[in-house]
Order: sequence, then structure tokens, then C-alpha cells
Amino acid sequence: MNKSKHMKRIFITGISTEVGKTIAAAILTEALKADYWKPIQAGELDNTDSHKVGRLISNDRSVIHPCNFELKTPMSPHAAAEIDGLEIEPNKIHEPDTDNHLVIEGAGGLLVPLNDNDTILDLILPNYKVVVVSRHYLGSINHTLLTINWLQLKGYDVSILFSGDEHPTTEQIILKKTGVKSLGRINEEAKFNQTVIKKYAEKFRSKLELL
Repeated sequence: MNKSKHMKRIFITGISTEVGKTIAAAILTEALKADYWKPIQAGELDNTDSHKVGRLISNDRSVIHPCNFELKTPMSPHAAAEIDGLEIEPNKIHEPDTDNHLVIEGAGGLLVPLNDNDTILDLILPNYKVVVVSRHYLGSINHTLLTINWLQLKGYDVSILFSGDEHPTTEQIILKKTGVKSLGRINEEAKFNQTVIKKYAEKFRSKLELL
């Protein structure tokens, strides 16, 4: 029997790039004292999202698992892989062996291509809970609804986490049209450090434990 069958697997995706996925991943990792895994990192290899999450969490249980693909160029994974002379094959991406909860961070948005056939969506296993990070900007409602609709069509259990300044009309219409659970909002902060991450972890923990 798989010892980790009762452990949560939470996949974090965003409606676009730079919407706050890594901060969200750090908060969820801290809240659940979960392990963290980013399967594909494109660019910033000297300061990866794994490095950032490792600096932001403060519990003594979480393990940061290595990426399967570390690509040198900050581009869509399929293009970055081509520059590196690689092809990303999803069957070479294996979930780390852990008996702990696992927070998994995608790269960019849901339909970011990995190769000619596969996208980030193809990395999300049927048993994963999915948290969509949505940040308000012109066009973000459309991007959020498209992302959630794709996930719902595939049958995933989807929640949303809002990032940035409050925008009630945006948040209300997204929740009304999708019916997904809201975990809350990560506000704009002067900086994100271990103290701030821990504050949000405590705030969100009870909802995350119910996922």
C-alpha cells in the first residue's frame, strides 16, 4: 500500500506568469508543513523558485525536492528546452517519493507548452487538488475563467487563491461564474519574508486542511 495515499497533492497553477504562484506555494508549503516540488524551472537557475520557497518557509519538516528539468532561458518550457537541446518528456517527470503532503508548482499558465504535444495541464494527475492563483489586471477575468473551465472540464477539484490588492467586483464575478472555493487573498505586502509567509500560513491552514 502507498503510505502517502492520504497525503494531499496540491498543484498550483496561475492564470498567467508573474501572478504570485511561488509566494502562494511557499504559504501552502508552510501551512501544511508540506514538501515542495517544481518539476520544470525555466531561467533564474541561480535563484530558482525552489530556492525562493526554501528561504520563505520556516518549519522543520518540509523538504524541497529537485526539479526534473532545469532550463537556462526564462521562456516557455518548450522553447527554453529547444535552446538547451532538450525535449521535455512528461514520462520522465516523476513525483518525488514522500510520505508528506506535497505542493507542486507549475510553470506559467495552464496551457504553457512543454513540447509539441503536451502542456502544463498534462502534469496534473487525477488525484491532485488544483489551486489557481488569480491576480487582477485588465483581462484577468477572462484568463481566470478559461483556466478554471479547462480544469473543471477535466474533472479536477479546483480552488482559487486571489493575489494582490482586493478587487471585489472581479472576485465576485469569478466566484459566481465558476462556483469554486475561495481560499482567500494574499495582499500586496511591502516584502515577503518568513514572518509574513507564516502569518498567511496560519490564516489559510484550516481551509487547506479541508481540501
